[in-house]
Amino acid sequence: MASAHDRAVLQAIFNPTSPIGDVPGLNQEEELMDDDSAFDPELVKQVKDLELQGVSSAESGDLPAALQHFNQAISVLPQRASAYNNRAQTKRLLGDTKGAVEDLEHAISLSNGKGRSACQALVQRGLLLRLSGHDEEARLDFERAAALGSEFARQQAVILNPYAALCNRMLSEVISKLRNPEVSEMQ
Repeated sequence: MASAHDRAVLQAIFNPTSPIGDVPGLNQEEELMDDDSAFDPELVKQVKDLELQGVSSAESGDLPAALQHFNQAISVLPQRASAYNNRAQTKRLLGDTKGAVEDLEHAISLSNGKGRSACQALVQRGLLLRLSGHDEEARLDFERAAALGSEFARQQAVILNPYAALCNRMLSEVISKLRNPEVSEMQ
């Protein structure tokens, strides 16, 4: 089985137009984690169990039950960001976009913009902002999430960056001309 580094090298070979520093997996850092050390370990375990129950309920389509589990998790540890992320997703699925954004902002604030919860909240808020036509704010959230390690956010930030899009188009044209000189001479 190929390692992450091997897959990244193959990606670079099969997608040579990707800048070397942007090859996914080549310089990946350790998986992002939240710092739960400030909380009572028993309460963290209880909250994680409630969140798992909430996720399970949401996956089975029982969104009201999921919301109830996330509300319980928040009531047990209101200073822990993860349950706010999960509740935001549930609220979004229930059509409460405003409530979802409020929860995401709370998660970002509680996490101090660091860790897995911050990264997920920034990506989710970026998506909601993008869907509502606030591309510049979405790009900023995606850039922050990308800095925390989200490859998806990095891709979204590039898509929303007009200068990057222009540069990518110009680079693609140059590479195409270099690969197929006879085609460019005919044009």
